[in-house]
Amino acid sequence: MEEQPVPERRPAGPRGPGAGTGPGIDRRAELSEFLRSRRARLKPEDVGLPDFGRHRRVPGLRREELAQLAGVSVAYYTRLEQGNGQNVSGEVLGAIASALRLTDAEQAHLTHLAKPKQHRKKPSLRQQRVRGALCRLLDTMDGVPAYVVGRRSEILAWNRMAAAVFGDWSQLPAQERNWARLVFLNPDYQDLYVDWDQKASDIVSYLRMDAGCHPDDPRLSALVGELSVKSEEFRRLWARHDVREKSHGLKRLHHPLVGELSLSFETFTLPDDAEQSVVAYHAEPASASAEALRLLASWGTDATRAGSSAPGMQ
Repeated sequence: MEEQPVPERRPAGPRGPGAGTGPGIDRRAELSEFLRSRRARLKPEDVGLPDFGRHRRVPGLRREELAQLAGVSVAYYTRLEQGNGQNVSGEVLGAIASALRLTDAEQAHLTHLAKPKQHRKKPSLRQQRVRGALCRLLDTMDGVPAYVVGRRSEILAWNRMAAAVFGDWSQLPAQERNWARLVFLNPDYQDLYVDWDQKASDIVSYLRMDAGCHPDDPRLSALVGELSVKSEEFRRLWARHDVREKSHGLKRLHHPLVGELSLSFETFTLPDDAEQSVVAYHAEPASASAEALRLLASWGTDATRAGSSAPGMQ
């Protein structure tokens, strides 16, 4: 089992589209852009309003239409959409979320942006560490690829099977053990994920949620800035302001040694640390993917050495 704390650094402010200009992400700008993006995706007929075919200079609902649906004044909603959400009540946010047809994850994101926790502590410079007992638990999960992911999509710990499936992360510099960097900046992972577009979208949605909860995190801001500069696809997805939680699902992989894999995954957030989650994968019993996992398990550490083209091995 590999447990590698990620060294904390205080980076310079981010550069690139969608990034803040200081040590953190601009929460007011995030709130404004998020509300605009959610309003733009709705049409009058989607929410039961008449559409008289008038020319619309902007896509989606007008501010006055959204304010009418939420039961607030146009001036009030306009101030909120301009990023002035300090005194907005939970009831008003709920009404706006309902009018915008927000999901639970989107409503939580809106609340974090509009009503940040008071007396928020400065971002911790301490290393993210995984409890020793949890590391030992990962070790006992024979045949089950599993890892721990923390803030900013950082990969904090993993077992032997995760290395066999996803690549030997111990061979990477600590700062590169990050799902966002791997997915957007490492071509091997574009080959690994059959549905790379979906994986990329999921990662950006996760980072958006993280940014809503921790807008003052300089390392997150720097990560967003770096990816915005280096990846056109990241810039496109970041500009969409999509947020969602995905705790389980199916991933299809094209492994360089055993070929196609269809693996279900489950995500378990730690009860004593909501910023760390265990992600575990499994295959349908008696399936070709289950046999492929068995082969990888039998090869052990050789599975990550057998092919130089395996993700993370170059």
